[in-house]
Amino acid sequence: QVQLVESGGGLVQTGGSLRLSCVASGRTPSMYAMAWFRQAPGKEREFVASISWRGGSTSYADSVKGRFTISRDNGKSTVYLQMISLKPEDTAVYYCNLNPPRPDSWGQGTQVTVSS
Repeated sequence: QVQLVESGGGLVQTGGSLRLSCVASGRTPSMYAMAWFRQAPGKEREFVASISWRGGSTSYADSVKGRFTISRDNGKSTVYLQMISLKPEDTAVYYCNLNPPRPDSWGQGTQVTVSS
């Protein structure tokens, strides 16, 4: 099992930036493809971005392309999500997980709130 702890969320104004971190522990986390997901109030959890286990391949939801960048540091067992040009519709709880996600690896998430 892989345990995941997200951090870095907060309250920012429209156009602001944040960098989220996800620290993994447990069963060889550096060997897995990872992804970020988010869940806004009243909505289902949705895919945001993914990265291959070596970091050479990334994928993004259309809604965040050009604004968000996913990266990883396997030496630190950490996956990052750099977010710029934030919009109110980016407001959500952000989660990381393996890709594809495992039900037993969801963490508490980190809240991102973008004010207009």
